Amino acid sequence: MARKNPFATLLDEGQRPEVAQPALDYAMKGASRSLLSSIDEMATRADKLIQGETIIDLNPDVVDPSFVKDRLVADEQEFNDLVDAIRERGQDSPILVRPHPSKGGRYMVVFGHRRLLAAKALGRQVRAVVKEMKDTEHVVAQGQENSARANLSFIEKAFFAGNLARLRYDEDNGLVLAALSIDRATLSKMLSVASLPAEVLTAIGPAKAIGRDRWYELKLLLEQPANLESALTAVNDPHFSSHSSDERFSILLSRVKEAKAHSRAKSLPRKDKWSASDGRLAAEIVADGKRFTLALKAKGTDATAFGQYLTDHLGQLYEAFRQDKSTNDGD
Repeated sequence: MARKNPFATLLDEGQRPEVAQPALDYAMKGASRSLLSSIDEMATRADKLIQGETIIDLNPDVVDPSFVKDRLVADEQEFNDLVDAIRERGQDSPILVRPHPSKGGRYMVVFGHRRLLAAKALGRQVRAVVKEMKDTEHVVAQGQENSARANLSFIEKAFFAGNLARLRYDEDNGLVLAALSIDRATLSKMLSVASLPAEVLTAIGPAKAIGRDRWYELKLLLEQPANLESALTAVNDPHFSSHSSDERFSILLSRVKEAKAHSRAKSLPRKDKWSASDGRLAAEIVADGKRFTLALKAKGTDATAFGQYLTDHLGQLYEAFRQDKSTNDGD
């Protein structure tokens, strides 16, 4: 349970490092320049947010969740383990809350949602540090805490990044970069993966063992409508939820790959050959979906002559085909 919190006095304007190093090497431009400068400073000092602050006990019923969601679904076993640990030893680490920006007498969680829920489940007060914070300061602190968590998976961080990007605090996602301490290439893949249908993300869950590359592979596959349809069918299977989150990801990826391979096999052209009994004429046949190609070859001029004969009699041949098809369909 006990661990060093990676934040302390993020907002303590009286303590500044002698040399301020930029938290991230991203370009600041336009209207976001001044905002990103302050974010860089906040992220640089994000290792001293709670130390030395007054810890109070709060009724969990007066504390609301963060306005930016950072988890897909709760891991039931991990949560039960946390509840057991707090029951036995108490709450070692306080949560961070801010006075609610729009509801008097209430608070909003910056980080520590699971500890809040555990306290509520145990019917006890939650130990918390209360700090006045702006929304931008809130999301930087929440994001930095997320980055420090060993138990937060790639997709959960991507989910948080996607939710934060949709708030559009700046024109080039500088806030998201600072909040998660990532580069633009990583953010691009995170936002791409986070755009997967909510139905798919929720059905898979946190998938702790699944990293960026495999999620991005799935994202690219699901850009094909046929693959997405296959994925939605798979996640709505009643047996899908009986597997672990990691297994659900692997099952879905395999299903989509199988569907893609099957679709590719169906689209491959069917080839055939024919030759006359006298050996004077041969044909190569290619059937590719809605197209049928017949190529005639002959030792003499029979290929041209027979081809013209077929052309002249196409109408009769088609009518014979229709009548034969109608008779067989009637049977």
